[in-house]
Amino acid sequence: MPQDALLDDYDGLGLAELIRRGEVAAAEVLEAAIARIEARDPAVNAVVHRFYDAARAELAEGGWDGPFAGLPFLLKDLYTFRRGRPCGNGSRWCADYRAPFDDPMVARWRAAGLVVVGKSATSEFGLNVSTETAQHGATRNPWNLDTSSGGSSGGAGAAVAAGMVPIAHASDGGGSIRIPASCCGLFGLKPSRGRNVTNDAWAGMTAFHAVTRSVRDSAALLDATCGPPAYHPYSLPKPERPFLEAVGSDPGRLRIAWHQQTPEDVPVHPDCTAALAKAAALAAELGHEVVEAAPDIDYVALRQAMTVIVGANMADALGPGNPLWPEGATEQDLEIVTWRFVERGNGIAARDYLRAQQVVRSVGERLAAFLSAYDIVLSPTMAQPPPRLGTIDTLRDDFDGFIRAVQPYVAFTQMFNMSGQPAASLPLHWSEEGLPIGVQVAAPVGEEARLFALAAQFEAACPWFGRRPPG
Repeated sequence: MPQDALLDDYDGLGLAELIRRGEVAAAEVLEAAIARIEARDPAVNAVVHRFYDAARAELAEGGWDGPFAGLPFLLKDLYTFRRGRPCGNGSRWCADYRAPFDDPMVARWRAAGLVVVGKSATSEFGLNVSTETAQHGATRNPWNLDTSSGGSSGGAGAAVAAGMVPIAHASDGGGSIRIPASCCGLFGLKPSRGRNVTNDAWAGMTAFHAVTRSVRDSAALLDATCGPPAYHPYSLPKPERPFLEAVGSDPGRLRIAWHQQTPEDVPVHPDCTAALAKAAALAAELGHEVVEAAPDIDYVALRQAMTVIVGANMADALGPGNPLWPEGATEQDLEIVTWRFVERGNGIAARDYLRAQQVVRSVGERLAAFLSAYDIVLSPTMAQPPPRLGTIDTLRDDFDGFIRAVQPYVAFTQMFNMSGQPAASLPLHWSEEGLPIGVQVAAPVGEEARLFALAAQFEAACPWFGRRPPG
């Protein structure tokens, strides 16, 4: 089988099965991924660190097991630590940093059989919904090189969309798995709070998982990694039934609420409305009950709380005394918007942070109440198509302008980081310009299986696996 065809014709589980049956060697798959990165990354700028020799050596040691045994994998270069390897967080300030320890999630990905071949680009400290940094430059969308691949997991999205690897790690504090998935025509699930091990950043709003080309890869990976240790502040037990079994199973007749409600100053683009209408119609054809209904969310309070929580966390992470970087950063070390977050965080009183956390709980309570009457919430993933590069600028000294600029891309996503509910972006629509337009489905906390079952129905009815960027 030609090496180049391996990464086009099979998803991650498919490639792992070929390796397991001996039809292809794991080393061949690794070399195919390396060749793809070298051939295609110069155009999109998705991979910022390459670990080729280390990956070859680790693979040669043998003993790989798990559902993805021998499969090449990219880690996101944001708070994801592998001993002795760089973790630059998209920042020139951390360019020379080497992790002194292994991240628990990295250990779980490796136990699943994944071979880390490199690290993917991220916006500086994950703050931007577009991956454009002073350190690494712009990461481009394979569907249109003048367009953003999203953020903060933009490198992961671009790499998978460009066919470099079938699965790549992504993380999500306000939409950073779902936004790149929408921009790049991929499946991207943000799991429930506590489903996977994460750090406690952003008041528990962050989640680790991946972007994939198939629903079943996402389900199998979550089976392999879920279940945080008992001492973790957020903890959901492993499900009794594997998530992979939900893929292809009958979810029953679901009651689906669709909406496109956004903050007052955020318009919804016609392409995003068309994607939503297509998904709602498809859900009805699949036999589900589909009704128009929107949760009651105070978007102003949500935005203000998010700014407080992120600012306080950035001040803690980048200020003097943090165990990772004890010396602290200066204004000259960081992009302007990152430094403005630090400044805002330094001025936040304890009571303001506590009140922001109360808003987080309030959003969760409202969404939980809403989903007591519905099984699924369906919306656009973003209110606008993928932005052109340069639209959202972290190097310009306009903090309030930056906050306004990101709103169209987080209007539908960040509420589920606050609520802790699982949410996924599905690539069901492409614009007339050829850009992917994702739709988002969300469910109650702990109901990833419901999302996987519904997503697999959509995937079967409206296949996306064979769609490839031009060139």
